[in-house]
Amino acid sequence: MLGLGFGFVEVGTVTPRPQAGNPKPRLFRLVEDKAVINRMGFNNKGQPAAWRRLHECQHVKGVIGVNVGANKDSADFIADYVAGVRSMSAVARYITINVSSPNTPGLRGLQDKGALDDLLAAVAEGRTDKPIFLKVAPDLSAGDPERIVKAAIDHKIDALIVGNTTVSRPDLKSKHAVEAGGLSGEPLKALALDTLRKFRSASGGQIPLIGVGGITNADDAWERIRAGASLIQLYSAMVYEGPGIAKRIARRLAERLQREGMTNIADAVG
Repeated sequence: MLGLGFGFVEVGTVTPRPQAGNPKPRLFRLVEDKAVINRMGFNNKGQPAAWRRLHECQHVKGVIGVNVGANKDSADFIADYVAGVRSMSAVARYITINVSSPNTPGLRGLQDKGALDDLLAAVAEGRTDKPIFLKVAPDLSAGDPERIVKAAIDHKIDALIVGNTTVSRPDLKSKHAVEAGGLSGEPLKALALDTLRKFRSASGGQIPLIGVGGITNADDAWERIRAGASLIQLYSAMVYEGPGIAKRIARRLAERLQREGMTNIADAVG
C-alpha cells in the first residue's frame, strides 16, 4: 500500500485474542451506489500474530499505524484497549482506538460520556511514547462533538479520526441496501463531511482531525482539508477507482495547491 502512493497505512482492527468475526456473508458491494456494507466483526488472528507480521516490516520506510479493538466476548472492553496499546506500540508509529465500529455489540457505547472518560483515562495510563488517535462514528447526537473533543483534549489524545462507517441509510439503489452493518463509500460523503465540520468547529483547531468517509477524488480530499482535516484516509473508493487512487489524488492536490497560490498542504487545513 505504501508503494501505491499512500503516505501512511493503518492496519486493523486487531483484538487481543483471535476471533472469527460475524457469520458470512458479511461484506456487500453496492455497485450502483459506489458503496460497501460490511459487518465483518473484527475478524483477525489476534494481536500476537499481527505483532509478528508487523515486526517483519520494521525495515519498511513509511508510516504504519495499528488500529486496536476489543474482543466481542470480552468481559472488560477497556482492558482490551489498554492491552492493545501496550502490545502493539512497539510495531506501530501510532495507535488508533476504534470505539466506533457498529459491528461489535456495545462497542459504540464507549463513546458515551462516562464510558469515554474511563476508557481514555485508562489508555492514558497505559500508553507508551506513540501517538494515540481516537476513531469516532459519524452517527452522533447534538453536543457529542463538543463532548468528545473535550474528553480527547483532557486525556491528551493526539488526533481524532472522523469517522467510521454509518448505520444510517441514505437513498440507495442496490439490492443490498437492506443489509445490516456499516455503510461506507460515496453515500457516506455528505454525512462524513458534515461531521468533520462539526468537530472542527468544536475543536477550533486544538486537536488534529483525520477526514474519512466517501472520499473518491482530489476534490473530495481538498474539501475535507479545507474543512479542517490534516490527513485523509480512504478504503472503499479503491474498490471502484483502483489501486492508483492515492497517486492520482496526491498529484491533483499538488496541482490544486499551485492554483491556489499555496506552498504546503498545511496552509489549506481549515
